[in-house]
Formats: sequence, C-alpha cells, structure tokens
Amino acid sequence: MIRSLLVIPLLAAALGGIWLARGALLRWRDLRVAETYELAGDRWPMLLRAAGAMVCGVCVTALTLLTALGAFGGLGRGPQEPERAEPVVDAAGTGAAPVAGAAARQQAAPPVAVETAAVAPGAVPGTAPGTVPAVVSRFDSVGHPGGGELLQSAVLGPDGRPRNVRVWLPPQYAKEPNARFPVVVMHAAAPRKTADAEVPDVFEGIGSALQTGKARPFILVAPEAPNGTAHPCELVAAAPAAVSDDATLRTTIAASFRTLPPGPASWGTLGVDGGAPCAAAAGLARPDLYGAAAAVSGRYDAAALTQTGAEAPAGSAAKLLLAAAKADAAGLDAARKLQASLKAGAGPAAKAEVRISDNVQDFTPDRERLRLVRQAAQFLAEALAKAS
Repeated sequence: MIRSLLVIPLLAAALGGIWLARGALLRWRDLRVAETYELAGDRWPMLLRAAGAMVCGVCVTALTLLTALGAFGGLGRGPQEPERAEPVVDAAGTGAAPVAGAAARQQAAPPVAVETAAVAPGAVPGTAPGTVPAVVSRFDSVGHPGGGELLQSAVLGPDGRPRNVRVWLPPQYAKEPNARFPVVVMHAAAPRKTADAEVPDVFEGIGSALQTGKARPFILVAPEAPNGTAHPCELVAAAPAAVSDDATLRTTIAASFRTLPPGPASWGTLGVDGGAPCAAAAGLARPDLYGAAAAVSGRYDAAALTQTGAEAPAGSAAKLLLAAAKADAAGLDAARKLQASLKAGAGPAAKAEVRISDNVQDFTPDRERLRLVRQAAQFLAEALAKAS
C-alpha cells in the first residue's frame, strides 16, 4: 500500500523536473540570442530553473530507488518482529525446545490429527512401555462458564474418526502458572454429544464447590460419546472397553495441559443422569487408572456392573459415589441395588468402596442437580487428594 503511494510524488517530481528543465533550456536559448545581438540578458531565471530541475532529478532518483527496494514497505506493517518461538509441550508436561517460524505456525494449526492404532488399555502406540509420545492438539476457547475457561478441540477416537473434546479449566489454572492439576473425565449419555451439552450447569456446580473451598481445583474433560448405539452407557456397562476415555485422549490431554500424570492418584471420572452408568463402569473397570468415580442420578445394570468390577485388575479397589436426590426414589433404589450387588460380587467387585448420598433436597430438580454435582465434585477432589 505504502509502496504504491510513492508513485504519486515520483510522477510529480518527474513532471516538475521536465517543466523546469524545459524552462531553463528556453531561457538559455534566449540568452544566446541576446548575446548574438550584443544585448544584456538576465541569467537568474535560467539558473533557478536549472537548479530546480536538478533537485527534481535527485528526488526522482531517490524515489525510484526507494520504490524498487521497498524500503518503505515496513511503514504499513510496523517494525518487522522476529518470529517468536512457540514452545511444544511433551506428554510428561515438560517444556520442549522452542520452535520458531513455519514449524511453530504448523504446530498452531487447527486441530491436530493424531494417528493411532489399536492398543491395550493404558498403552500408547509406537512407544516403549512406560513412555508417552508428545501429542499436542490446539484447543480453542469457547466460553467462561463457572468462573473458568471452556476449550474445545477434535481428537481422533479409537475408530479413527475425529471427535469433539471439551476441556474446562478452573480459575486457578490461570492464576497458578506452575501448578499441575488432577483430571476428571465426564461421560455423556447421547452419541456424538459431550456431557456439558446434556448437563449445561455442571460447570456452575463445580465452580461453586471450588469457590467455597470445599474442593481442590481440577480439570474437567468431556469427550464426545461414541456412536453406534442410542445408549452408549448401556454398552459401556457391559463392555468397559467402549468407554470414550482411551489412551489417545489421555495422551493428548497430558500433552496439551498442565495435568498430573494419569493414574489413581490424580484422575477420576464423573457421570450425571444418563452418563452415570459410564462413570460407574469406568471406575469399576479401571481402579488402577481412576482414583474415584462419581455417578449422579443414574439407573444401573447391577449385574453387568458387578461383572465389570469382578474383572478389574487384581489388588485394586474402586471408590464409587452413587448420589441421587432425596425425592428420587428410583435413583436411590438403583444405587442401593448396585451397592448390594457389588458387595456380594467376586474379587475386586466385593472390595469396591461404595458410598451413597441421599440427603440432597431442594425446591426444583435443577437446583437439586446443581447441589448433587457440587457434592460429586467435593467427593472426587477429596478422594484424589487422599490418593495423592
């Protein structure tokens, strides 16, 4: 833009120089004619025009060079800044070497496609046991519910298709830049949806628990429920391997945010209403990964979940909260049946620590659910604090 504007003074200087040079030439001819007839002539008009023509010539030369070299190009953009290096965070949470220029922009491109293969639970493809590769995904901010920040990205699922993943960061995440936080995975009940779409007030409940100081801050991860069935959590109750939290998701979250390493001391799971059976199944199937599970207002297949708990890794005991409002008779009955079934189950199922909450009562179901979510957040934060 600025370079094109230089053409105007360049043309003006050139035309002015031509006009002055022509005037000086005419005056010089007049003086020659006067000398022929031995007449006296005034030389100053000719000299002034000649000097003006020379100044215009210098200006034309300078403007031509400036236009050709683009010396004024930076005026339209501000001073050229060096390309800033953008750090890449590895899966262990340590800062890797800064990457500048095109490489940094490539890493900041819209959502990263992570190539995955079928892996055993807790394993990560292409790595030696006990190691996790660096997988960085771009999460874009979509709101600030509950006093924190909500972000969204796309992460490949076990079927190789991208799925939406939402991450809620507590207010303390921005205030404590050196701190690492535990993680709670929240499960959805409807295919192709994230849990916050079904329970939009979940962030208000968690934020309220954090503001009262009754819960340690944690990061909430809400992956999109898998497709293929109208009720994903019924599938998960019978086949825990179908849970939407897999190795790729855990690796991506650990690489993209300041989280504590996946494990029972720092990761938990949560489900509300239709998502409650998913949380119960995940907590019972993987007590070696989830230190606690909270299921709110759920309806459960007690036999399937007891079998899931019985097949959990030996030497581990699940910690499970089954919460329902005092007026939710069906929900409390389902919780008590599951508790009794687990107690009579085999192996790790019988060792599960099951707590039932039946004391929440309020004016409306929405307020009761808000209080139940707050109670679940307190239970998870307390259980993870003890485990760590």
